Amino acid sequence: MFKAIFLYPISLLYAFVANFRNFLFDIDIIKSTEFEIPIISVGNITVGGTGKTPHVEYLINLLKPEYRVAVLSRGYMRKTKGFVLADEKSDSNIIGDELMQIKLKYPDIIIAAAEKRVEGIKRLQELVEKPDLIILDDAYQHRYVKPGLSILLIDYTKPFFNDFYLPFGRLRESPGQRTRANIIIVTKAPPKLKPIDMRIMAKKVNLFPYQSLYFSSIEYKKLNRVYASEQEILDIENLKLENYSILLVTGIANSETIEEYISNYSSDIYHLKFKDHFDFTQLEIEKIQDEFLKIQNSKKIIITTEKDSAKLRNFEITNVNMRERMYFLPIQINILNNEKDDVEKQILNYVKKDKTNYRFQTTKRQY
Repeated sequence: MFKAIFLYPISLLYAFVANFRNFLFDIDIIKSTEFEIPIISVGNITVGGTGKTPHVEYLINLLKPEYRVAVLSRGYMRKTKGFVLADEKSDSNIIGDELMQIKLKYPDIIIAAAEKRVEGIKRLQELVEKPDLIILDDAYQHRYVKPGLSILLIDYTKPFFNDFYLPFGRLRESPGQRTRANIIIVTKAPPKLKPIDMRIMAKKVNLFPYQSLYFSSIEYKKLNRVYASEQEILDIENLKLENYSILLVTGIANSETIEEYISNYSSDIYHLKFKDHFDFTQLEIEKIQDEFLKIQNSKKIIITTEKDSAKLRNFEITNVNMRERMYFLPIQINILNNEKDDVEKQILNYVKKDKTNYRFQTTKRQY
């Protein structure tokens, strides 16, 4: 009751501001900048937990064999300002945890952070080795840039249909703004989602003729050591076979999915849950160590998310036993309903078409 009385009026004000801002963009009072280079935007209209980073990684895997890919984000929770180009010395404090996760996994692609994406795109185009295309991470509300292809993510477990604006609900903007998307992906869907459930969701999304709808699910991969110079993996099935105890450490918006998955491999789980994008300090590291030491089972392990591991790597773990038993759980997304080829073809066709136009315009300006 208190939440409704106090937060609901604030949400109404937030809704007015968000809708008025979008209206100003729609009538060109506030200008959006278009670029000739192919730009793919990935984002959502609710706060947290839709799986933006694994979907960005999906795009990277799809595009990097043929193109020089750049990923640009504001670098949420970083301790720097302005445009920052990631290098081998970067950490999560410099570029943010999500970009650091991507940098660790794809060290050869271009990674940059910038609050002002227009400026960030211009700076990327000034590089000696210019990118062929730019992926904008978490940029659906950043309308100062008009992407050539916009991908909107909707969480299957928490769709926006019955939600409300911040802070009473989770909406960043009106569900009607989904019309700006070219591709809508319903994320975190059950791997064996029934066709009838897909049709029900599609009806609620209410697509326009120019929009495509796809469904994706999460697949967890083998555990990987947090503190290792080279990849050291562990099959999670071994934990179940040997009756391991697990200390789960998360700092994400929605930890329910990973909790449910981990519970399949141990009946003895301790969970240290921090808020999304939590800024770990040495105090939390000591807390994790204390909780780990309290577990009596000699067969015990720490599991965290890949995003959290990007921040935890900044700290020196003095307890060798704990250091060697700290793993992160990578995830990847799978496109359901045998539509993987369809979504990839749509993305590749856009990049190829825009890349051809970009190359033509760039060449033309040189004469």
